[in-house]
Amino acid sequence: MKIEIWSDVACPWCYIGKRRFEAALAEFPHRESVEVQWRSYQLDPTLPEHYDGTELEYLSTRKGMAPAQVSQMFDHVAEQAKGEGLNYRFDAVVVANSFTAHRLIHLAAAHGKQDAAKERLLSDHFEHGKDIGSREYLTSLGQDLGIDAGELDELFTTDKYADDVRFDFEEGRALGISGVPFFVIDRKYGLSGAQPSAMFSQALNQAWQEKQTLVMAGAGAPGSEGGNGSDGGAEACGPDGCAI
Repeated sequence: MKIEIWSDVACPWCYIGKRRFEAALAEFPHRESVEVQWRSYQLDPTLPEHYDGTELEYLSTRKGMAPAQVSQMFDHVAEQAKGEGLNYRFDAVVVANSFTAHRLIHLAAAHGKQDAAKERLLSDHFEHGKDIGSREYLTSLGQDLGIDAGELDELFTTDKYADDVRFDFEEGRALGISGVPFFVIDRKYGLSGAQPSAMFSQALNQAWQEKQTLVMAGAGAPGSEGGNGSDGGAEACGPDGCAI
């Protein structure tokens, strides 16, 4: 079973959603058969590489939200994050464009370190005040993940993985995704937002159960009944011989 998660490293609910999903996955009896893929999404692609201001100022000026409303939102989100063991520090968040960070996640995926990169980026951004748009920071993170210095340098001197990031954006739009986090199970089920762990568990179990159930093509279609097969279908052979 494959689960794709559209997410932005500059999205506070995405980290909370990650924790809640992980809690459900840890309890899922078939978790070893689940493949998780992080897909790129940007809440604000127009954001400059570096924004000269605080997170509160950014949301107030660029999003048109009243400062008091923003502060109230911070308190609510931080409280929800605390419930998942996360320590958000919105006063220390460095506002920066996340596009290159998404490229790093794709590079990390090529080394089997995609989830580790995603985890570090989210934690460093919301809990430790790191600059996710900084070449120095992203290079250091890549080195911590064991990625070769030459590959990391290539990330900043070329547009490698840029098309992969944009493809994720396009895939998300094609699926009708307009907010994150967004979880897609086997391209059949979609869950929007940082759902409670119980909801993720329910979706995982339902998707797994239906995945194991064989649906007969053409069942109920005209002419599907009264055939010569043992189940009313077309001619076939079985343990007792072949239909005549």
